[in-house]
Amino acid sequence: MSVRHEQSRPVDRRVRVQGRPVDAYPALSPEVERGSVRRVTVVGEEVLSRPCREVTEFGTPELSALIDDMFVTMHVADGAGLAANQVGVDLRLFVYDCPDDDGIRHVGHIVNPVLDLPDPGSRRLVDELEGCLSVPGAAMAVPRTDRAVVRGFDKDGSPLVIEGLGYFARCLQHETDRLVGHTYLDRLSKRDRKDALRQMEDRREDVMEQRAIKAAHLSR
Repeated sequence: MSVRHEQSRPVDRRVRVQGRPVDAYPALSPEVERGSVRRVTVVGEEVLSRPCREVTEFGTPELSALIDDMFVTMHVADGAGLAANQVGVDLRLFVYDCPDDDGIRHVGHIVNPVLDLPDPGSRRLVDELEGCLSVPGAAMAVPRTDRAVVRGFDKDGSPLVIEGLGYFARCLQHETDRLVGHTYLDRLSKRDRKDALRQMEDRREDVMEQRAIKAAHLSR
């Protein structure tokens, strides 16, 4: 998921890592320092259009390395969230580094996530611009609930419950969509979908160039 930039909202330095508040946290998460940049898949590739497999082995070096790589790839692409199939890996896992509407930064990963949304009677939908790292350069308004909960596990198999409000709730919904084979394009009308794909074609080259520049700078 692409980052939303807000200039008018005051910045709150509080951070929650894996759903828990911490006193301090670096601007670049430790995973970014450890990981290697991977190629981001693009809409139309088969791995993005089918449900991902459940993770069955926890606590492995391979799973930890994948999470590190996803964090640095998300950072280079200026993302707020990234699902495993966006780096070509068919597993139910996503990472995030995303603000909510109160300025709190949420950082973490979740394995085998299950999304819980408010009951229809108490649900409030918000239309806001949304982008996707696999639809580079495009952004369209998408209705999402302003609250969401995701239940799953961390990389070692410990249970996790992550609650999101506002923009972070949008991120949680966006990334769990990714893992069942959907992009935000699937929530658009045919006309808006065509508009988003036109945006991608117009801007994709510039986006890829910026990612390459940021990756080169990070490796220095």
